[in-house]
Amino acid sequence: KPMTEPTALYRKYRPATFAEVRDQDHIVSVLEGAIKKKAIPHAMLFSGTRGTGKTTLARIFASAIGTSAIDLYEIDAASNRGIDDIRELREAVHTAPYESAYKVYIIDEVHMLSTGAFNALLKTLEEPPPHAKFIFATTEIRKVPVTILSRCQRFDLRRVEPEVLVEHLGRVADREGMKIEQEALALIA
Repeated sequence: KPMTEPTALYRKYRPATFAEVRDQDHIVSVLEGAIKKKAIPHAMLFSGTRGTGKTTLARIFASAIGTSAIDLYEIDAASNRGIDDIRELREAVHTAPYESAYKVYIIDEVHMLSTGAFNALLKTLEEPPPHAKFIFATTEIRKVPVTILSRCQRFDLRRVEPEVLVEHLGRVADREGMKIEQEALALIA
């Protein structure tokens, strides 16, 4: 039997539901309310420092609106930042989803897109097909053009409080059968 590589802890314990998200209640409640009211924005932008849960929230939201893996597209703008990448997206966005009500495009590190790519994306955001939903994530909100920002519902994620991290790390350690002192957990947090 081939040996499988162990799953990294951050993947193993990444929140999979809104209930598991910590210290972002101000955003979770708005997202859950939008879903309940069936008022799904066509474009959202999650901003915040690294590790605050931007991409995780985007994935949870996509799942919560019933988007299956085949209709979920994740693009890392750090490596797909050109106009050709966005032109491909613009063409694909008009085709219907395979098995979900929505096609969701998560563009991580959106601030890395080139000026030409932002301009191409803008055209899609101005007249998006009803089935297309965009979720942008960025650590550099100042680098996102105002023309893009003005077409998004914006969510600013805050840093997770140290005491929340200590509690979470303690739970992870317990589940992994590890004994760690509070002081060590605080240092890690």
